[in-house]
Amino acid sequence: MSQQEFNAVAQRIIKARADACATGPISSDYPHFGMDDAYAVQQLVNRDRLEKGGRVTGYKIGLTSEAVQRQLGVDQPDYGVLFADMERRSGERIDCSQLIAPKAEGEIGFIFKNDLDCRDLTFTEMLAEIECFMPVVEIVDSVVRDWKINIVDTVADNASSALYMVGAKRFDPNGVDFTRLSVSIESEGRDPVRGTGAACLGNPLNATWWLVRKLYDLGTPIRKGHLVLSGAMAPMVNITPGMQLRFCFDQLDELVLKAG
Repeated sequence: MSQQEFNAVAQRIIKARADACATGPISSDYPHFGMDDAYAVQQLVNRDRLEKGGRVTGYKIGLTSEAVQRQLGVDQPDYGVLFADMERRSGERIDCSQLIAPKAEGEIGFIFKNDLDCRDLTFTEMLAEIECFMPVVEIVDSVVRDWKINIVDTVADNASSALYMVGAKRFDPNGVDFTRLSVSIESEGRDPVRGTGAACLGNPLNATWWLVRKLYDLGTPIRKGHLVLSGAMAPMVNITPGMQLRFCFDQLDELVLKAG
């Protein structure tokens, strides 16, 4: 693989995002690309965003379902970077014209009180560093036409992350069984889509611990105040203009997504 190829793919993704226009599968045009190559492209795309004034606010974890991992032929999750201009508030209208084929997921987000730059950070130490948690809606979107993606396509495209939506409530993590937290995604004329925290590698904390160690090894540890989206609790749902989705996180909060 050459730097020239990485640059070409990165520019292809940047243009597709800027134009809100899908492209063909990267994996088909570059069949020799592996997961490391896809992350090299992701870094270039995100570097461009930083150079244009973007600011990192955290990370998202994808592929936390073992069934989806098997489908894509991988044995671990993937991750992408969150930027400040990706954040939306519950009830804020989402402009679908700036997206390609958006879908939404209900997740648990964790905020950390210190930098996680300790080698071999234990699970217990990670728990002690969680400042709070909150329900979050992630709006995912793919530059690849019709979501015909494999692992290379989604990783190169910042793990298919577009926006994230937060409410105003924060919660103390102490004593919480995150496997039992549940979400119901409701919209008029559709049956609710439901799921629990157990869908995220058995526990959202498991997925988060994987990311903490992964980023330390890469030399880009999670920083104080960063938000980590731990993965989908239920199947993602399509977003279409004019619709309204209610994400009811049992005994926690309700987030409302309005698509325009």
